[in-house]
Amino acid sequence: QVRLVESGGGLVQPGGSLRLSCAASGSRFSITTMAWYRQAPGKERELVATITRGGSTNYADSVKERFTISRDNAKNTVYLQMNSLKPEDTAVYYCYVLIPTQGAYWGQGTQVTVSS
Repeated sequence: QVRLVESGGGLVQPGGSLRLSCAASGSRFSITTMAWYRQAPGKERELVATITRGGSTNYADSVKERFTISRDNAKNTVYLQMNSLKPEDTAVYYCYVLIPTQGAYWGQGTQVTVSS
């Protein structure tokens, strides 16, 4: 049973920073793609950033130059460094991992609120 545990959300002022972490456990195979999604109230879940096992990254246009996704393969952990946060970044952030032959898994979500 694959389990994802997220941490690092919270309340921050506009212009501030937060770092999210997501640790995966219970996988019998290597994790390929890891990603962060977010869902704001009344909106659909959207992709924020992805990273392959080799370190190739992709970002939504709205977070480019502000957010950085990274991963530690030895720890099966993915991170999201969020800088210059804006009120429109307020959402529940979800971790996602893809494990070939096992499937795709989601974290429980962590709330990020950007407000003065």
